[in-house]
Amino acid sequence: MQKRQQEESRFKELSTLLSDSEILKNPKEYAELSKEYKKLEQIIQNYKEQDKILKEINEVKYMLDSGDGELKEVAATELKDLEKRLAKIENRINDLSNPEYEEYKKNCIVEIRAATGGDEASLFAADLFRMYTKYIEKKRLKHEVLSSHTSDIGGFKEIIFLISGESSYKLFHLEKGVHRVQRVPVTEAGGRIHTSTVTVAVLPEIEETQFDINPNDLKIDTFRASGHGGQNVNKVSSAVRITHIPSGIVVSCQDERSQHKNRVRAMKILRARLAAIEQNKRQKEIHEQRRQQVGTGERSEKIRTYNYPQNRVTDHRTGISLYNLNTILEGNLDIIIKNLEDYERTNSTSE
Repeated sequence: MQKRQQEESRFKELSTLLSDSEILKNPKEYAELSKEYKKLEQIIQNYKEQDKILKEINEVKYMLDSGDGELKEVAATELKDLEKRLAKIENRINDLSNPEYEEYKKNCIVEIRAATGGDEASLFAADLFRMYTKYIEKKRLKHEVLSSHTSDIGGFKEIIFLISGESSYKLFHLEKGVHRVQRVPVTEAGGRIHTSTVTVAVLPEIEETQFDINPNDLKIDTFRASGHGGQNVNKVSSAVRITHIPSGIVVSCQDERSQHKNRVRAMKILRARLAAIEQNKRQKEIHEQRRQQVGTGERSEKIRTYNYPQNRVTDHRTGISLYNLNTILEGNLDIIIKNLEDYERTNSTSE
């Protein structure tokens, strides 16, 4: 209730501010306040709808308590429908109130990296990439590989790809963290089970107009792209390495034969990483307990375990364990994603 009162109070305040002559003179400030106003307007409209449904629920409950058998049966059916509508409204309010709501609607960049486990970790990174691409296909989204570095045995030391389509970031943002695999590696002659980890980072795509990077802060190098085993696959310097001097972030892309395309891709990754750093700084002021997305890649920081001998997938945040690993690796992630969304909603509500 306190949160609602604060939002309604802020909405009234914004209504006044947007008619202020001084703010009208400042296009940037006016645009930011207008954006906040429209978002709060949606929230308040949903509050009104919520009030209406709650009133109807109370009326139906009265019918259940005082009506006859036939009337009670009708009222019971109506009550179920109203409760479903109420749950949808409440979920919509929670989504709109989430600080990441605007980002939820964006495309996203996913970075998968082999962590502990050497070659076996790189093979599992390839398995995760395949799982995600299968899921992307099922959700009728699109993906584009921005950068990749293969291992000697065919896995990925790192692969970065863009997912585009409606609310891609909302769908994938809870995949960030350490993914642990327990299985017998193909390189293990003795049949022993090994434990390896892969880190996954998920960043909202940031358009060039949304985040300015000073060209003077960049060091751009070009080199010849290398193929498997390190051999040069291009006779020209098409690969690009961009270093952001203030942060020390380095991004390299060599998948395209065009230097221009590699540069565009590298800038897309760099922009997303820098924007994420800025966002994390802002979030730390509000939620000091939030940790970095993937930590160090240590096994103890795992968010999910894929246990091959038991045909089991366990998500350690929700506590759900599913004994259909093969099905999940084919991109059937809906049940896991749904549980994670419910988990996030419950935790954000309790904060």
